[in-house]
Amino acid sequence: MADCVEVFTFILFYGRDLEQALYHKHITSLILYNYMMKLFLMTVFLSLLLSTAEPASAQSVKVGLEVLEQQGFDILKGKRVGLITNPTGVDFQLRSSIDLLHAAQGVNLVALFGPEHGARGNEAAGEQVDTYTDSLTNLPVFSLYGKRLKPTPEMLASVDVLVYDIQDIGCRSYTFISTMGLAMEAAAECGKEFVVLDRPNPVGGLKVEGCLVEPGMESFVGRFPIPYLYGLTCGELANYLNEEGLLKNKAKCKLTIVKMDGWKRSMLFAETGRPWVPTSPHIPRAETALNYPSTGIMGELGVLSEGVGYPLPFEILATDWGKAVDYKKWFDSLKLPGFAFRPIYFKPYYGTGKGKKMQGLQVYITQAEAANLSLLQFYFMEANHALYPSKDPFALADKSRWDMFDKVCGTKKVRELFQKRFRTADIYALWTKDAEDFKTKSKKYYLYP
Repeated sequence: MADCVEVFTFILFYGRDLEQALYHKHITSLILYNYMMKLFLMTVFLSLLLSTAEPASAQSVKVGLEVLEQQGFDILKGKRVGLITNPTGVDFQLRSSIDLLHAAQGVNLVALFGPEHGARGNEAAGEQVDTYTDSLTNLPVFSLYGKRLKPTPEMLASVDVLVYDIQDIGCRSYTFISTMGLAMEAAAECGKEFVVLDRPNPVGGLKVEGCLVEPGMESFVGRFPIPYLYGLTCGELANYLNEEGLLKNKAKCKLTIVKMDGWKRSMLFAETGRPWVPTSPHIPRAETALNYPSTGIMGELGVLSEGVGYPLPFEILATDWGKAVDYKKWFDSLKLPGFAFRPIYFKPYYGTGKGKKMQGLQVYITQAEAANLSLLQFYFMEANHALYPSKDPFALADKSRWDMFDKVCGTKKVRELFQKRFRTADIYALWTKDAEDFKTKSKKYYLYP
């Protein structure tokens, strides 16, 4: 250890001017040679040490796709396979499940099914797509977003088993779980097997927030009576829907979940060590999945900016009339656990406030487990009303946008109650009433500790 300190001290103080060091310290060539040899050996030792150490980003979780591959794709062999996937259906080396199943020996991949954005992610949000042919595999790709949201008997005629492999973000209004549930219904009705290749919930498996979707409020952004944040993986949710009789006519499909290896409920996505593939254009990073439920409902009004149209989608709370410093002062006084805020000034390139000077707050989630994510947007609307009472976002919004706001909330009651006084406290009991019961009810479907 003393040699290490001696060598590094020599380099630190005299490495920039070796000639001066030799003159002032009278170091002979032999002594210098010894110093250099020590440095060389230390460098070799450290290189070996670092090469054998596990990198910080090492994979700690194997997803269902990788577990299926380890098992030799056994459960699919001898069957005609239809695959529901998108660009997030990849392994740790970023190889697509489409290409892996297409190349797997004994697996007969016969059709692809694309949710919103398409099987390979080449479609824009909300864009309706018809059936087309995948250029890499020459397989038919049936669209499950547009005229048809659910596979038809004709689409499933050549299929024995439907495989679902999509990374979700753990929020009810994200449409992929609606696609999964509708595909499960179709599989049950047509007597087909259904396999879910499980993937992490990036918000973790402990975060449950929001009320259930009320009867009569079902939509593609809220198909099933589950909370806004439901705290389940897609495999666990599939089990829940199947066993709780939540599919149409209480149908049940023959369901198989290929479990992950190494995932725990407390994990956020960063802890899995896995690469993040954007689940849609406005969820570019795993962290955005935490921001989405904090601002997305508010964004449905098309009046208040949630950051979509700027390089910080769902990370912003802003208006074109307010002052960032005023919003910051108001939020500082709240001391909301798990959040930090900074003033931000920007012009959106598209979307709400396009080309306008916007002011507001950039949202930092500092402790996800402590934060009530979904209520944040209501606190912002409360702040806006307190500071700028003439700027009512509901009055400024086209009333057609109220319908989508209500559908995402799963009820009209949240909006109707909040509109009266713009107090988050007024909706708190309504918004939180179902969370604990759902946690209790869903626990028996947990596949991970």
